[in-house]
Amino acid sequence: MSLAPGQPVIILKEGTTRTQGRSAQRNNIAAAKIIAEIVRTTLGPKGMDKLLVDNIGDVIVTNDGATILEKIDVEHPAAKMIIEVAKSQDHVVGDGTTTAVILAGELLRKAEELIEQKIHASTIISGYKKALDKALEVINENAIKIDLNDRATLRKVITTSLGSKSLGFAMDRLVDIAVDSVLSVVKEFNGKQRADKDDIQIVKKIGKSLGETELIRGVVVDKEVVHAAMPKRVENARIALIDSPFEIEKTEFSAEIRIRDPLKIKEFLDEETNILKGMVDKVKAVGANVVFCQKGIDDAAQFFLAKEGILAVRRVKKSDMEKLAKATGGRVVTNFEDLSPKDLGRAGLVEERKIGEDRMVFVEKCENPKAVAVLLRAGLERQLDEAERALNDAIMNMIDLVDDPRVVPGGGAIEEEIARQLRQTAGKLSGKEQLAYLAFAEAVEAIPRTLAENAGLEPVEIMAQLRHAHENGQRSVGVNIFGGGVIDMLAKGVIEPAKVKLHALRSSFEAASMILRIDDVVAASKKKEEKKKEGESETPEF
Repeated sequence: MSLAPGQPVIILKEGTTRTQGRSAQRNNIAAAKIIAEIVRTTLGPKGMDKLLVDNIGDVIVTNDGATILEKIDVEHPAAKMIIEVAKSQDHVVGDGTTTAVILAGELLRKAEELIEQKIHASTIISGYKKALDKALEVINENAIKIDLNDRATLRKVITTSLGSKSLGFAMDRLVDIAVDSVLSVVKEFNGKQRADKDDIQIVKKIGKSLGETELIRGVVVDKEVVHAAMPKRVENARIALIDSPFEIEKTEFSAEIRIRDPLKIKEFLDEETNILKGMVDKVKAVGANVVFCQKGIDDAAQFFLAKEGILAVRRVKKSDMEKLAKATGGRVVTNFEDLSPKDLGRAGLVEERKIGEDRMVFVEKCENPKAVAVLLRAGLERQLDEAERALNDAIMNMIDLVDDPRVVPGGGAIEEEIARQLRQTAGKLSGKEQLAYLAFAEAVEAIPRTLAENAGLEPVEIMAQLRHAHENGQRSVGVNIFGGGVIDMLAKGVIEPAKVKLHALRSSFEAASMILRIDDVVAASKKKEEKKKEGESETPEF
């Protein structure tokens, strides 16, 4: 069967939309730029906060880029790609999410200008890639290796990280906690030092002030002592970690026992009691005076443990059991028969305390613990949540330094040095790639410019001073946020992990390249249920 001349051929389903060519690129770039603009004003110590309200009315006040982008609802696929940049940055290095998103948005803004000049997207991406390689080279050349025993330098890095957070007088306290917590859990792996975020437990409790946050050299277990007659405080604790029920296990199949002699009932019950007492005797025999059990503890076993003066906690989470093993040096035992003195962990103190409305068990004063806890306090829940986000960023910055102990000057100094060297070497490229190479330099300068804008300074004047300083060999000069003008960031102690900057540049380039390669967007129609739900929702979408 032949089609009549001019008759349209319908391939896509009804309701499917398709955007092609320049229009598709323009739409994608516009969506990405909107996401970048949302977080732009949060950058730096004088950045603003965002108030986020979800569809059930819960409110979050934050200037954390990762949190802002995680909480907002977006529909456009290009916008989602930019949000993935933030997630990647947050997951891998824990900080620099706002920088990465601003860079991605600026790279796309400059690319749009080049596309308007009839420069192909492939040429732009090629120029950007060469500029990225040079930018990474500049960071590696300017990075300064630090000693992890140099506490003063570590504090400067963490203070820079927390500079944009509203922590007030508690800043110094949280800086010390971030440094000490990570240094406590550092371990050797294949000849390199490593630290794992999972080894640092953050416990949030409303009450007291942020300045009364404390580092526990051990673990906090959000459970109570199981029996009222048990001791609530044990010094020089010898801890048994048991992943086995402290009770008579039920069979997998139904069973029925018929007892005709009443005297046999007592014997039967006595045997059950003897089994439980045998378990307690085993614990006592190995010298344990504290028991953490991942499973249940029978009432009779609780009584016998209390009688022996043994503190016991039941139904402890698996993750907490692992932390207890790392903190105390003990080993989690899955069978009572295997329990021996060498499996016991050690702690200077195990104590049940009332924190706010809850009772919790503190395992502290551990010798050389490889897991620690931070008890985070604040008077308001929102303040507590924001402090947790800040502390997570600080801890991740410390972990970055353990992995790669190099720093670069902050305040937009390293970005301006990258821009200067890109402008200097652009002449080595011929053709249209040179324009993309220079556009990358201008995009990177968005960081110091945004810092100046957010600080209420005159960005044109600041950028002129910054360029002049770097052209005269002052590589570590950046934006003086609090005093105005420009200043040497190394002398001022404003430094950041090199790893954060390296990853921000890579991830922003990858996101921009991915979006620039798209010239055709085919969007399927939404299901009726989704349309109806969307009509009921009042949450704005981008």
